[in-house]
Amino acid sequence: MDYEKYIGVTEDFPKKGISFKDVSPLLADGEAFHSVINDMSEIVKEWKPDVIIGPESRGFLFGVPVAFNLGIGFIMARKKGKLPGKVYSKTYTLEYNTTTIELPACALKKGMKVVLVDDLLATGGTLNAVRELVEEQGAVVVGVTTLIELGDLKGRDLFKDMPYKSIMNLLGA
Repeated sequence: MDYEKYIGVTEDFPKKGISFKDVSPLLADGEAFHSVINDMSEIVKEWKPDVIIGPESRGFLFGVPVAFNLGIGFIMARKKGKLPGKVYSKTYTLEYNTTTIELPACALKKGMKVVLVDDLLATGGTLNAVRELVEEQGAVVVGVTTLIELGDLKGRDLFKDMPYKSIMNLLGA
């Protein structure tokens, strides 16, 4: 399926110079959404993960149904202050700000095989921060998949040492 026709583009959002890729049209089309989740599930299945982790919030939209399809668990990587109890945190820099991502301390076990799932890979800051948190807890990231890769922003370079697959490659800004 040609998923690119389901991706909206908003220029200068959230700030001037950013070309925002909007997955809302894809999510609103039942056939396209079902198809992309099946395609992502086929990619992830190859890596035989124990669990999927998706970063807030669009990673939830793709990671949860992929985990459901594969009959495995899903762990939320959330923005600072959104998870109860003990958490592990990582502060990192994005294209346009600095932020903190957290994982629940009770979620990962040593040796657990994890796949990271998100809607988009740009510079890779968020997914790399999640990867570092996973590895600090003794779990292993066995693969990363996204719906969209903004190839010209070189986020893939952060994941040269592991499998990474996207459904489509678009230009970023």
